[in-house]
Amino acid sequence: MLKTVKPTIAISHLGCEKNRVDTEHMLGLLVQAGYGVDSNEDLADYVIVNTCSFIETAREESVRTLVELAEAGKRVVIAGCMAQHFQQTLLDEIPEAVAIVGTGDYHKIVDVIERAEAGERVQEVSAEPTYIADDTVPRYRTTNESVAYLRVAEGCDYRCAFCIIPHLRGNQRSRSIESIVTEAQRLASEGVKEILLISQITTNYGMDIYGQPRLAELLQALGKVDVPWIRMHYAYPTGLTPKVIKAMQSTPNVLPYLDLPLQHSHPDVLRAMNRPWQGRVNDKIIEQIKTAMPGAIMRTTFIVGFPGETEAQFQHLLEFVQRHEFDHVGVFTFSAEEGTPAFDLPDQLPEEVKQARRDAVMEVQQEISLKKNQAEVGKVVNVLIEQENPETGELIGRSPRFAPDVDGLVYVSDPNGKASLGDLLPVEITEADCYDLFGTTTNAINER
Repeated sequence: MLKTVKPTIAISHLGCEKNRVDTEHMLGLLVQAGYGVDSNEDLADYVIVNTCSFIETAREESVRTLVELAEAGKRVVIAGCMAQHFQQTLLDEIPEAVAIVGTGDYHKIVDVIERAEAGERVQEVSAEPTYIADDTVPRYRTTNESVAYLRVAEGCDYRCAFCIIPHLRGNQRSRSIESIVTEAQRLASEGVKEILLISQITTNYGMDIYGQPRLAELLQALGKVDVPWIRMHYAYPTGLTPKVIKAMQSTPNVLPYLDLPLQHSHPDVLRAMNRPWQGRVNDKIIEQIKTAMPGAIMRTTFIVGFPGETEAQFQHLLEFVQRHEFDHVGVFTFSAEEGTPAFDLPDQLPEEVKQARRDAVMEVQQEISLKKNQAEVGKVVNVLIEQENPETGELIGRSPRFAPDVDGLVYVSDPNGKASLGDLLPVEITEADCYDLFGTTTNAINER
């Protein structure tokens, strides 16, 4: 009896790291079911495109990818946020799409492929996403061997005026502490050196299943896992309670790195964004963090050009950035997203005004970033080695100051030639520019 050969599948991952985790679970489930997974889309029978629909530019990238694959004659499975957002439109516009899979349905991917193989055009999109994978769902990691993202919760209960995420991802649903720790232990056993905790609002972790935020308890539990670095993303300032700060201070493998999605500084703009609670606490919370954790590394993101943002309100933001001297700042221009309250607000600003304001913030931040990086010169810091330039032999890694993909890098000279990919080793910082650090391996005692 002839054995049926299963099709080969590639996945094109677009968007955020939460989307990446969905991709990794789909790959894991497909491999478990005996499907061949190929990174080369040209050789694959199916290509799953895990799309992003957060802002217009992300949608444009997703559409461009889908069209290119369709024109190449590929059988395309559309997954992720854009599938959730525009399901019927995508099916109508891209006849080559054999299936569409929502953000709460990625765990059904094996069944979807089987149905597509049988000739069905599959539409598997739950109206309200409620699923979140736990430690029992297989993963096929797409990051380098030393780094892994660990999702602690999915969805969001807030309704910021500019944000489509709750519509695409549903309300918050947290995993249990036990499930998260089990997965962290498995990642550590696979050689992972850095675990990045992600969700929409990590400081709200556990509210839905425990009745109150349990981030402090989660960090303390993860402190018992044998992994050198644990980095937390997306910490809303109101959730950084003294209890959470204390847990960060007392848990040696939790890096003092805070990603604070502040969005703006002016109370009136924050009120218009449906974030009125934040306008009262920005300065206070940041000063509390600086006092409690003098060595804290702070990243934040801002939106400029929100409808009705005045020049005075923008100047308030610019002064806020200058006053607090964040280590890293990302700036988005406002994108009017259909389905959000801010989509048809009056006083929409011209694109050139939004772009000019973005450039002004980034220019101010460049000087701050240079100053912060130059303060590292002469220090000996731990660096996680992740890349090697095959031509020069130069090593490239990150220190605790830098999160993957969004922050800078450390370029490392290794005169003795003993360092390898995946090593976490002491490096003396010798130079710095606005974005990156440069240094040499050393035997000196290093910082955390």
